[in-house]
Amino acid sequence: MGLSRVQNNTDLSEHGGPYCFRPNYVKGHITMKPPFKPSSILTAILFTLFANVLFSQEPPQRWTPEFMIKFKRVGGVAISPDGKSVAYTISTPMMEGEKSEYVAQIWIASADGKSNLQYTFAEKSCSDPAFSPDGKYVSFLSSRGTDGKNQLWVLRLSGGEAEQLTTSQTGVSSPQWSKDSRRLAFLAPDPAGEQEEKDKKEKRDMTVVDTDFKFAHLYVTPLEKDKKGIRKVQRLTGGNFHITSFDWSPDGKEIVFAHVANPGADVWTTSNISVVPSDSGKVTLLVDWKGSDASPRFSPDGKSIAFSSDGGDPKWAGTADMYIMARNDRKPRKLGETFDRNGVFVDWSGDGKELYVNETEKTSTRALAVPVDGGRPRVITTGAANYGSISYSQDGMMMAFVRQTPEEPPQVFVSATRSFEPRRLTSINAEFTKLPFGKTETVQWKSKDGRVIEGLLTFPVEYIKGRRYPLILNIHGGPTGVFTQNFTGTGSIYPLQAFAQEGFAILRPNPRGSGGYGREFRFANYEDWGGMDYEDDMTGVEKIIEMGIAHTDSLVVCGWSYGGYMTSTIVTKTKRFKAASVGAGVTNLVSFTGTADIPSFLPDYFGGEPWDRLETYLKHSAMYNVKGVSTPTQVIHGLSDVRVPPSQGYEFYNALKPQGCATEMIVYPRTPHGPQEPKFIDDIGKRMIAWFNKHLGRKRDSASVGPK
Repeated sequence: MGLSRVQNNTDLSEHGGPYCFRPNYVKGHITMKPPFKPSSILTAILFTLFANVLFSQEPPQRWTPEFMIKFKRVGGVAISPDGKSVAYTISTPMMEGEKSEYVAQIWIASADGKSNLQYTFAEKSCSDPAFSPDGKYVSFLSSRGTDGKNQLWVLRLSGGEAEQLTTSQTGVSSPQWSKDSRRLAFLAPDPAGEQEEKDKKEKRDMTVVDTDFKFAHLYVTPLEKDKKGIRKVQRLTGGNFHITSFDWSPDGKEIVFAHVANPGADVWTTSNISVVPSDSGKVTLLVDWKGSDASPRFSPDGKSIAFSSDGGDPKWAGTADMYIMARNDRKPRKLGETFDRNGVFVDWSGDGKELYVNETEKTSTRALAVPVDGGRPRVITTGAANYGSISYSQDGMMMAFVRQTPEEPPQVFVSATRSFEPRRLTSINAEFTKLPFGKTETVQWKSKDGRVIEGLLTFPVEYIKGRRYPLILNIHGGPTGVFTQNFTGTGSIYPLQAFAQEGFAILRPNPRGSGGYGREFRFANYEDWGGMDYEDDMTGVEKIIEMGIAHTDSLVVCGWSYGGYMTSTIVTKTKRFKAASVGAGVTNLVSFTGTADIPSFLPDYFGGEPWDRLETYLKHSAMYNVKGVSTPTQVIHGLSDVRVPPSQGYEFYNALKPQGCATEMIVYPRTPHGPQEPKFIDDIGKRMIAWFNKHLGRKRDSASVGPK
């Protein structure tokens, strides 16, 4: 959580995502699982031939932002209850003409690797696939209907067209099957009332801040229509609370859910847990500790409920331990602590003896099993890699996931949970393995106070030992973000392999305050932003120079969100860098606290409000230390950013100009805290490379590295 918790679920702790060029798919939906209909066979053949022609291009000669933006995103993994099939999504960008958006489609692979077929071909995204417990259906979300809202759809796996189940005015989210496969529950925000709609039409739609929230509430729909051919959607909850997650009881009689005071990003400390009958009735509060109590799930026998919690000690740097309680006694018991104490609860084991949790450990994201008897958690996944989008079979014996490393693109794998032996099911983005990589290594160094700091170093493509190269210091967001073993060839606002192709080495440090290194490390930058975390970054730069890799006079720095904060702070502290790029950076802690959607964030980190600790806020703000900055600084911001409002970028840019400091500011319309449109992401990478090369006095022969 923190600055890197961004709109539209963009994760800026790793800066960006994979994209790829997309053919113009045929509108509609077909299935591709035997027995095939003749029309389905013909459509599949024609589509395959078209795709082969479209993608039979000359292999790329070098890494560039425009090549990398074609990378396909892989995610949304869901394993079937019997562990024999895996559904997942592949997202590709549409960048032709007026379009700049991502489209996700659903694929299903057999766990034995014998089949792997695309199941949706709509012009709009199809996401969140989930198998029904009886294995007969796959549900998903899509805005393919005429209303443009995400609605719930189901597809019978034995054949036929997908069928739309909901027609919510506001769209739906988070669908989940009941255990008997007869019903689906989902969340939907409250719709606008009749008077609201009238006021909007008459231009009387003024609002009072922090009122008239659109709360997300629970609804249930049957899978089958009644005798009149109608599916009667039933609303289960109402009132002044906002539901964030839920889970069915095994017998289908109850739904347990987590809820907060309102939909705002600043109220996570109000998260409590309640339960409601699945056929309507009274909501019963189960956990109402101070702080965040979230992600409740029933045990397989329905007698217990597990959830994650900060134990009543809410802090923005975050703590998430696992708790369990009997359904009827409301006396939660804390389980064994994980390495980082910040895991994400995914599921129960089939026998109810363990909880499956995802968590980052240093530079790898892992799957863990936490014993419900209080024993020590065990690691399921092994090796230096990232394991994400993890899904477990009904008995908990099989798991499906996306695995990636800096040189291996994300692929879907399956494995047994007890004997971890990953078996790859997909070969996506094969063209991205044909170019020579700038290799990535984990490096460690001692900071100014002796604390050991770790980071990832990506070498230039075709690196020659003994030759020194320009170095990019790339700082992550958060500040609790962490650089991990993500594939370095993904399309991103920080296109790492394009940097490496341009002859840069890239250091991505995990300074104190980062996630993945334990709770104490994550809290070590409280009341000290831009202090010892600055020393952690700078001693990392010295380490790369000492290794004989980096030029001392060819250093540049960049970062997004908290990384943008650090970049703006660095240029006020040192003139060592030849150029800087501040992405969506917090530059004025005082004005940020008064304008961001998380006004409690900095008071938590700095021990009080700005008016109580004004000297501290000023000391740690780049804006109040900007006099004399001479480092050429590029400022990048989204105009729809409510997490770090664009005024933060304008303040810094307008402070640099009158001082004669070389600067430029690029703003992107429609863009929240995490850039969403592929054309914009491509542009950001190009502009950054051009800015660095210009101020390093480097003339490059590639026409693709500058903005058009």
